[in-house]
Amino acid sequence: MNDKKMALMQGNEAVAEGALAAGCRFFAGYPITPSSEIAEHLAEKLPEVGGSFIQMEDEIASMAAVIGGSLAGKKSMTATSGPGFSLKQENFGFACLAEIPLVLVNVQRMGPSTGMPTSPAQGDVMQAKWGTHGDHPVIVLSPASVDESYRAAVRAFNMSEKLRVPVVILLDEVIGHMREGVEVTAAEDLVLEERKRPTVEPSEYQPYDDDGSGIPPMANFGEGYRFHVTGLFHDETGFPNLDPEVADDLMRRLMGKLERYPEVYKWVEHTDTEDARVVVFSHGSPSRAASSAVRQARREGLKVGQLRAVTLWPFPEDEMRKLADTADVVLVPEMNLGQIKLEVERVMGGSASVIGLNRTDGELFKPSEIYDKIREVY
Repeated sequence: MNDKKMALMQGNEAVAEGALAAGCRFFAGYPITPSSEIAEHLAEKLPEVGGSFIQMEDEIASMAAVIGGSLAGKKSMTATSGPGFSLKQENFGFACLAEIPLVLVNVQRMGPSTGMPTSPAQGDVMQAKWGTHGDHPVIVLSPASVDESYRAAVRAFNMSEKLRVPVVILLDEVIGHMREGVEVTAAEDLVLEERKRPTVEPSEYQPYDDDGSGIPPMANFGEGYRFHVTGLFHDETGFPNLDPEVADDLMRRLMGKLERYPEVYKWVEHTDTEDARVVVFSHGSPSRAASSAVRQARREGLKVGQLRAVTLWPFPEDEMRKLADTADVVLVPEMNLGQIKLEVERVMGGSASVIGLNRTDGELFKPSEIYDKIREVY
């Protein structure tokens, strides 16, 4: 069966529907503009499919509740924006070290502080990777459309369940609130990942015993498997162990999951980059204007291409380095003052000139702005 239908959805609604399709059955959150529609939609829909919704007293508690929901065996999600994303970071780090699958949606708005709650921005891209303290594994997706937001939610749960790594979805206010057509796939046609379960008796279960894959099997609380979960460094028993060798082994295994399984999370789109002298590197909503500008430049005979990262972290270094043979310039449009430009410069290592095009006024890029910059640097 390959039953697909089109539906008109808002971006926030699409994320919620994608999460439901992926099997999300627990949501805990606290309302905050411009993400509140995600919570509102799931408050209505989750009970209809046997799931649970709870509005917590704040963002800190909602992140803790999602961790608990996942430990109990439910695919779990929360959503927030701005100051709420900051409040979630300590418990997000707990989930990273304890290897708890979950999805965190951040509908970005202008900041810092309260900023401009109803205006789009991309000021959280570095916070999404480094917002919590210490080295830690994280996957971050940055969709560029409402349809892609739906698919990103499905894939985010698959990534998180497969690797036992928390996944962040970065929308922005415009993607979250705009309405577009979404291709909805029938549930039976979706390929869904489930976390690996233990195959031993409860009495023999070691919650962080690596079976050679780098991803320990995960039991559910309440099903006879009793185990300890901590934010301290721990050995295979789950109990704290601060031995330097144990800590080093654990950290290298956590980070190694991303190095070992790039096929699980890699999501990059090339357009006319094979011969491009100028490449526009984009993610999220600026990609829409960038695509239009690149098409116009190509129509006029300019060798221009686009590299669009849906998976923003881990950063697509291999894909960037492929541009070194042809690209003279990499243009990076961002709704911030150059956060990803620095990463592009690091990866390109001087093989191409990296030029930023930046907006911090709460407005979207126009295709003409990016096109004019292409002509200027070509």
